[in-house]
Amino acid sequence: MAHELSKAYDPSEIEKKWADFWVTEDLFSLPTPETSGKVFTLLLPPPNVTGRLHMGHMLNQTEMDIITRWKRMSGFKTLWLPGTDHAGIATQMMVERQLATEGKKRQDLGREAFIERVWEWRREYGGAIQDQMKRLGASVDWAREYFTMDENLSRAVREAFVRLYEDGLIYRGKYIVNWCPRCMTAISDLEVVHQETQGKLYEIRYPIIWSAQEAAERRSADAGMPEHIVVATTRPETMLGDTAIAVSPHDERYKNLVGLKVRVPLIGREIPIIADDWANPEFGTGAVKVTPAHDPNDFAIGKRHDLPQISVMDENARILEGIGDYGGLDRFKAREKILADLEAQNLLASVKDHTLSLGRCTRCNTVVEPRLSTQWFVKIQPLAEVAIQAVEDGHIRFTPEQYKKTYFEWMRNIHDWCISRQLWWGHRIPAWQCDACEKHTVARETPQKCAHCGRTELTQETDVLDTWFSSGLLPFTVFGWPDKTKDLEVFYPTSLLITGFDILFFWVARMIMLGCWFMKDRGLAESVPFKEVYIHALVRDAERQKMSKTKGNVVDPIQVIEQYGTDAVRFTLASLASPGTDIAFNPERVEGNRAFANKIWNAARFLFMHREKAGVHGIFWDGETFVASTRLEDVWIRAKLNAATVQVNAALAQYRFHEAAHVVYHFFWGEFCDWYLEIIKLRLNQGETSEDKATTCETLLYSHVIFDTALRLLSPFMPFITEEIWQALYEGKTPKPSIALAEFPISPDSLGEPQVAAGSRAAEDQMAILQALIVDIRAQRAELKVEPKIKVPINIFVNPDVKRIIENNQPMVEKLANVESIRFVDQSLAGSAGARVAPQYEMQVIYEQKIDAAAERERLNKDLVKLEKEFSNNQRQLGNEQFLSKAPAPVVEGLRRRAGELELLLEKTKSSLAQLG
Repeated sequence: MAHELSKAYDPSEIEKKWADFWVTEDLFSLPTPETSGKVFTLLLPPPNVTGRLHMGHMLNQTEMDIITRWKRMSGFKTLWLPGTDHAGIATQMMVERQLATEGKKRQDLGREAFIERVWEWRREYGGAIQDQMKRLGASVDWAREYFTMDENLSRAVREAFVRLYEDGLIYRGKYIVNWCPRCMTAISDLEVVHQETQGKLYEIRYPIIWSAQEAAERRSADAGMPEHIVVATTRPETMLGDTAIAVSPHDERYKNLVGLKVRVPLIGREIPIIADDWANPEFGTGAVKVTPAHDPNDFAIGKRHDLPQISVMDENARILEGIGDYGGLDRFKAREKILADLEAQNLLASVKDHTLSLGRCTRCNTVVEPRLSTQWFVKIQPLAEVAIQAVEDGHIRFTPEQYKKTYFEWMRNIHDWCISRQLWWGHRIPAWQCDACEKHTVARETPQKCAHCGRTELTQETDVLDTWFSSGLLPFTVFGWPDKTKDLEVFYPTSLLITGFDILFFWVARMIMLGCWFMKDRGLAESVPFKEVYIHALVRDAERQKMSKTKGNVVDPIQVIEQYGTDAVRFTLASLASPGTDIAFNPERVEGNRAFANKIWNAARFLFMHREKAGVHGIFWDGETFVASTRLEDVWIRAKLNAATVQVNAALAQYRFHEAAHVVYHFFWGEFCDWYLEIIKLRLNQGETSEDKATTCETLLYSHVIFDTALRLLSPFMPFITEEIWQALYEGKTPKPSIALAEFPISPDSLGEPQVAAGSRAAEDQMAILQALIVDIRAQRAELKVEPKIKVPINIFVNPDVKRIIENNQPMVEKLANVESIRFVDQSLAGSAGARVAPQYEMQVIYEQKIDAAAERERLNKDLVKLEKEFSNNQRQLGNEQFLSKAPAPVVEGLRRRAGELELLLEKTKSSLAQLG
């Protein structure tokens, strides 16, 4: 491409171009390597096919892309595998809503026609989130993109189900499940969000049935005969299915009532009073109703006492026909009528305010109804035990480590997993019921006859599998399992998983369980689905409130991108992404990073402008080996770049994105743009002699090499602007098709030659003195209100070594501090009005303006307070033997060196104050 950059940085001009280029050129496609070797594999948490990009997605994908680009540029054979999930419940809801606008229901179409309609919807609308990912610059291998309903994955899901069944780990039975009346299916515990809600506690009188004999015995014993037992409940509508009243065996109030019967109000059914430890004497009245078909705890009580299981609601949460006067009523309407009828019969003892935890469906926010249902389950304990051991033995590492504890807590209290869903869209359960013997045959292919009685009249199970079942298999099914493929051999286990804590149990734990189980022939260490899990935090709004549509504080990432550019948004998220800390996302931070991108753009234009003026083209022209410059500023900037390189690599290795971003930002804006480019202007703006031109060429060569390295360091964070500038830097003759395929700066050039490292440290020390001097001169000019155009002389008192440094770089000081001349004096300036005192020098700006003695005294007093505070802290640390024994030697050395500097500064500051009187 042409090397010119447009005058103004406009991300909209470059981002689509490069996003399309990366995809059309198939730059991130990875053929299967022959050996596993230096391979890095990352699996994208598959977004729902119904999904649209939100800030959580953007954070997740930004972090994944940074790591992936870093690994790829660092020489790894890198595969980031994309895909989408069929999202059974959510997708079916979408299509049913679409049908509703046409006045139709799925039942009107029938199962096969409805499923084809879903496929049509997916073909038309299902690619939105992939398009958004491409816009973000996600460097995934699009050639390997999968969909969880692809035929090869569907075959793998059937195989997994059959194997678990053959292992005795899948069974069919009745149990209380979370039922969503809106989605019309069972949902897992993880798909229920519990909210603290202000509800009611209803106390209801259940008439006690006294036989004539019991009544006579009571009268003869002069014992009381209560007419009622009062029961507390939060869901009075479920009393229609009561089969017992439970009290604690230790509750003296009810000890003599155990074994008696009561009559269920409004229904008349006779049920026993039983003793069970589940009843809590402290809750309500101490007596609770038992409805085994509508509560998991009641179900367990019913099992212990062999109670009937009476269902009173249909799949829409309406009361079944024939139950009193309540048949056909919605559960909450039935509640109103039941309460009114109880009150009319004087059976409603009281209604009290009560805070309860109300479960709602995470997809549609409908109140979930516990419901007795026949479902398919995975016997989870054997899988969980192996998955726990995998983490205990260190085969999987969690970052932040706190999530390991959370993982263990959940895994050690895990329940069997209900994997059937009452949907049409999804992986249909491969089980067929015999019309004759009613038993099920589980098979990989459609069976011709019943495995139990041999009859041929078979009907396939209508339920589909929980979406998390198929997605839990992805780390190995995407590589061709159950076949033993080369992909599976090379890419499994994957290297890393980056995801949010909200799916730690939905997906992460299930992948670990299923991976360890199905890949166990490889040994535990190699059966795990990934070696590391990085859990990123939540993106909140600027006030740290959780984003929600209800609050109206949701930030649309696409809108922010359109305003500031993708690179600025990515860099902002990275700079805020500290492990274990939620992100307070403020668009103002994005604006600041948009300015950062603009700064880089202008730096490129500055270099290209001088390159054009000098007629220099190509960085490594003639293929000559680059020879490092020995100029102070050149050695210094390379040392700073080397240090930044080491720090960025170390930070990314620990997923400390915020630290890596800070280092890159500080180097590019502060050291490279604000200092280095300003310094080399002196060498670029020289005359026309051959010597001047040689200096200009050398300077451009060196600055371009530094700039190229810095761009590669920044590229994983801001891929679009770095691609645009890097391509321009090489004027269409890039060594690689993309900066994303170039080498990432890894090791400093001090590794080979110790003297180079020493030279770098000396250059950094010298530049630090010059920078401090320039900053002090600028500050003094500002205090004296010297106009920017006016050059001023300065006096300096220094030791011979520092004098030599300043003399050797006098043009730099004069140019950057706008100094007319530098006069080295033989006496201390500490007592001079307006003098600046530093450990390495004393400096005074000479300007014909009367010094305000009072203001100068105030400034010096403030300086004195700061110095005394720092010195006190310094001495406290140096006097702490425990600290000194543990602190690294360079830290201790630095503290002792600073102690000497502080003593000198304190002495000079006090002297200056004394001179002012």
